[in-house]
Amino acid sequence: MSVPSSILLAPEDNVVVATLAIAPGEALPGGVLTTTKIDPGHKVAIRPIHTGESVVKYAQAIGRATSDIKAGEHVHSHNLSFDQDRLAISPQGAPEEASAADKARTFMGYRRGDGRAATRNYIGIIASVNCSTTVCRAIAEEANRRILPKYDGIDGFVPIVHDQGCGMSSTGDGMMNLHRTLAGYARHVNFGGALMVGLGCEVNQLTLYGQSGAGQEKRHFNIQEAGGSRRSVERALGMLDEIAAEVGRQRRVAIPVSEIIVGLQCGGSDGLSGITANPALGAAVDILAAAGGTAILSETSEIYGAEHLLRSRAANDAVAAKLDGLIAWWENYVALHGASLDNNPSPGNKRGGLTTILEKSLGAVAKGGRSPLNAVYGYAERVTEHGLVFMDTPGYDPVSATGQVAGGANVIAFTTGRGSCFGCRPAPSIKLTSNTALFLAMEEDMDIDCGVIASGEATIAGLGREIFDLIIDTASGKKTKSELFGYGDNEFVPWHLGATL
Repeated sequence: MSVPSSILLAPEDNVVVATLAIAPGEALPGGVLTTTKIDPGHKVAIRPIHTGESVVKYAQAIGRATSDIKAGEHVHSHNLSFDQDRLAISPQGAPEEASAADKARTFMGYRRGDGRAATRNYIGIIASVNCSTTVCRAIAEEANRRILPKYDGIDGFVPIVHDQGCGMSSTGDGMMNLHRTLAGYARHVNFGGALMVGLGCEVNQLTLYGQSGAGQEKRHFNIQEAGGSRRSVERALGMLDEIAAEVGRQRRVAIPVSEIIVGLQCGGSDGLSGITANPALGAAVDILAAAGGTAILSETSEIYGAEHLLRSRAANDAVAAKLDGLIAWWENYVALHGASLDNNPSPGNKRGGLTTILEKSLGAVAKGGRSPLNAVYGYAERVTEHGLVFMDTPGYDPVSATGQVAGGANVIAFTTGRGSCFGCRPAPSIKLTSNTALFLAMEEDMDIDCGVIASGEATIAGLGREIFDLIIDTASGKKTKSELFGYGDNEFVPWHLGATL
């Protein structure tokens, strides 16, 4: 089968995207000949674009030409720059539908005492402050060595450690963010039980978190009160033995697919991410949402320039206004620090063919499919609405995913075009590649190859259903490539706001 060398994404576009390396002099749609070598994921003009004119991709402006561009020329950072323009919204089409059979599907998960549905059965050892990080790691290591072999039903003991908790104000956004994030992990449904360990003198006191979780076994203590580090490890193991005795008895049962909550992530994007992996994930999201499940779209700084597409799908005016408020906050936030939202894309994104934040955002929004936007949440807020929702997070993947998991995501779906390696325990992380070359190069890290869309071997709708099936299988206990390698202990990164004191 002949593989097309380029894709025209919309009739309004004045560029096409290379799916393969294109040699100089190769014919493009409309008979245009390339003037230079074009790498996969990069853009090439299919008609003349004059200085100051909008470059159009996805039927949306992604920036303005900084010089005259001839038909057949490479379009990238050397002749395209960020601009605030938005084009009129083009029809986005109807979302993928869920059949009666889709809505009736179940996954094999854990039903907690408070009624929530888990996809994994871990026990968490959570540090309240950076000062207890080493002890928490030692506790988890010893618990996995000495306690875990006694219980087939426990997936493992997970250290949740970070670099905050002291040297910060006890009030304000920074402490509120940290507290909300840690509380979200402590009560996370994929933790059948949790132990929180503090030093004792930190700003982030353990008394803020309570002694028992909703439907979970949760306890805490301070290292200073326990008599030091070694005694703390032994004290913790005694407590964890008791927690494990309860958690280890839990078994998987059939649970409606409507109780899956997927956090949507993309990292190391390339020029094909918005053409293959992201829209395929969006198709899966549409099916999940129509079946009553939940998908959390995030990374506010990476929907900038495409927020109007989400706003047009807001369930009501209040949801649209809340989204507008987030964009305004981010514009002010980066301005205060002398930065621009077009500091993104990253160097790796640009090597993959992405030029401006508008272009990256238009592709990133595709992860959310075409479903209505039902709610907007602050960072790490508990997600209660079903369907597609949005959570305010930075674009930095570990920080963003941490907020989603704190909010209740029990699965993460992560697209990449450059090869991001990531895990996010206690939530399993599915990795989706935008191009086949990456999948073949890093097959031990990647779960699904979405590059088959660019080659014509699969459709967005067909691959969306494959992703939907994999989400259900993963929720039922199938290990992802990230889990098999052991990712997830070092990717907990709460969003740091406020002054270090």
